[in-house]
Amino acid sequence: MSDQKPEAVRSTVSLPVICTIFFFSGFPALIYQLVWQRSLFAIYGINVESVTVVVTAFMLGLGLGSLAGGAISRLRRIPLLTVFGVVELGIGAYGYFSLEIFDAVGKATLGAGVWVTGLLTFGLVLVPTLLMGATLPILVSHLVRHTGNVGRAVGLLYFVNTLGSAAACFAVALFIMRAFGMQGAVGLAALLNMLVAGGAFLAGARHKTPPHEESAEVSTGAFSRRRFLLAAVLVGLTGFISLSYEIVWFRVHSFTTGGHAVAFAAVLGSFLLGIALGSLFARRFCTSDVTGRGLRALAGFALAAMLASFLVAPVSSWLATFLPYPFMLPLVTLAAGLLGATFPLICHYGVAPDARAGAGMSYLYLANIIGSASGSLVTGFVLMDLLDLRWTSVLLSLLGLLLAGGLVFLADTPGSARIRHLAAAAVSGVLVIALSGTLFGNLWHRLQFHEKSGEEQPFAYVLENRHGVITVTEDRRIFGGGIYDGVFSHDLVRDRNMIVRPFAVAAFTETPREVLMIGLSSGSWAQVVVNLPGVERLTVIEINPGYIELIGCEPSVKSLLANPKVVVEIDDGRRWLNRNPDRKFDLVVMNTTFHWRGHATNLLSVEFLQLLRGHLTPGGMAIYNTTDSDRVQRTACEVYPHVVRIINNVLVSDAPLVPRHERLRRALLSMRIDGEPVLDLAREQDRKALEKTLGMLDSLVEPSPPWWSMETRSSILARTEGLELITDDNMGTEWRLQHP
Repeated sequence: MSDQKPEAVRSTVSLPVICTIFFFSGFPALIYQLVWQRSLFAIYGINVESVTVVVTAFMLGLGLGSLAGGAISRLRRIPLLTVFGVVELGIGAYGYFSLEIFDAVGKATLGAGVWVTGLLTFGLVLVPTLLMGATLPILVSHLVRHTGNVGRAVGLLYFVNTLGSAAACFAVALFIMRAFGMQGAVGLAALLNMLVAGGAFLAGARHKTPPHEESAEVSTGAFSRRRFLLAAVLVGLTGFISLSYEIVWFRVHSFTTGGHAVAFAAVLGSFLLGIALGSLFARRFCTSDVTGRGLRALAGFALAAMLASFLVAPVSSWLATFLPYPFMLPLVTLAAGLLGATFPLICHYGVAPDARAGAGMSYLYLANIIGSASGSLVTGFVLMDLLDLRWTSVLLSLLGLLLAGGLVFLADTPGSARIRHLAAAAVSGVLVIALSGTLFGNLWHRLQFHEKSGEEQPFAYVLENRHGVITVTEDRRIFGGGIYDGVFSHDLVRDRNMIVRPFAVAAFTETPREVLMIGLSSGSWAQVVVNLPGVERLTVIEINPGYIELIGCEPSVKSLLANPKVVVEIDDGRRWLNRNPDRKFDLVVMNTTFHWRGHATNLLSVEFLQLLRGHLTPGGMAIYNTTDSDRVQRTACEVYPHVVRIINNVLVSDAPLVPRHERLRRALLSMRIDGEPVLDLAREQDRKALEKTLGMLDSLVEPSPPWWSMETRSSILARTEGLELITDDNMGTEWRLQHP
């Protein structure tokens, strides 16, 4: 009897139903993951520590849930499809109320440290992820009872469930988040959970499996404890490499899109699609020849996966110079497909196709989760802080090639074939090291400038750390995460970066003693603000310490770091405000990034502006960049009673904002930076700069061109009538497919 016959005979009725149910089970699971991550980041911050904690907690919950599902699957008198339906009901019930739960817990624990935050996050996602993780071993056990083939059961179910998750990622990126917001998205996911549960109940009632029915066919081969433990090591190692490469690929794609919110969902969807297709393709190698054809296929997939994964970043950078961004995504799918093929093959090698198959698979799934979580921690925290992208990719590739070579020794392979495979792995390793310099040379330049890469200036600095990638061109333009972030310049006369905006604040106040700045970037704004008349202390919150390193190398702003009035703290701006409720400021300054970037809403929403209000002294004000977004400007006007637009920034306050020419003139003529006057009236060009800056105040009465003007709150409200306000839930303009 062939390996395929039992499946064809015994699963004809239930197999399509099971696949349909499990496909739609994977869909809401990924909606929850994307929304919950977003919600938790808003509470606990989007710095790398918080991001890693949230992702790791989610994954560990899935792993523990797999163990629970494996234990349940061994109870042969329990109708597994009915249990599956109950699990889906539980996920949907929690999911529907999840954002309210997160918000309540977040407000009660704002001052928690990193470890406490990790435990809280783990607790918040534990119940739903336990239930989600339990579903795969339950259905694997059910299907193995019909097919007698672990690898094919795992490959099929992993395919349909992961395909559903991939579809959810693309749906979120293209439509769901933009149309429904976060609460609407979890509501949709909860509805899908209920429909899946109903389908499972109906399928269980119509197709009952005899409680003591064993597998239809048991593949030949000795399934020993030693083989199972080896499989656990293999699946953990492949999980480590897979998640590590996903981090690498996301960094590449986030950089080339300038940090667009859609990038994460697009990369994750492409990754999951590859995993799904690889799992399906691997089923054909899950035969009775476990230690022969099965292990040889596993070794071959591992070798191909490592080479393809290594090439994703450099090939993507070349494609970015002449093709639109979406054409980079199939590279992720291809590499992930080769990686995804390994999981069913390892399960087929290590798990016996009997009543304990679901439980055995659950342990391997947990090992895969532990490996994946370790990859996230080690690569995200350590490797990307110590190595650049090139050497991180080289290290991961060599680790995978060692794995591929080691698998040859486990397989029943003729000596000559074994030598050829080992030689291929060794040669591949040498080529990876030798060619990496050429392949990764100018990678960030190509990803940042795309088709204009050949026309743009080369980089003077490229700084990579676990927080991101910062680049600086030879003409002193600075880019964070692939998007323009300012210029190293505080020159008001030759104003390259609209530095007039922080200078203009002096027209509205004479005594901003306590000042808070969220975001340091080039340090140019900070250099201006700390030298405004009356400033006694400037507290700067910066999420990426790499900017401090760059500022230390730049003469125009280097003195900032030695200024006794300046205090720099590394943290997420919103989280810092939440954790320091008693700190009050006369002035808050934020040169906010582009409103369409991922998580930009965290510093632009109604909820954030209300939080900011609580940190202003009576009569205090805040100025922040709207990056020309009418919705951002209207939101400011709806929250604060007094607003003035200064070019593309808004100055907001609960007290009247009255600009005075003489106050601004006095400030500009008295200010000195590094001992040099900001303006010297002995020079004609300085006199013209003063006249132009003072003239900007007149535009409140007589409008000037939008790029060099001020505007009143009433005018902004009239101009932006009908626009929707930006909230944490609707996420502003982040999920638009194109940059505005």
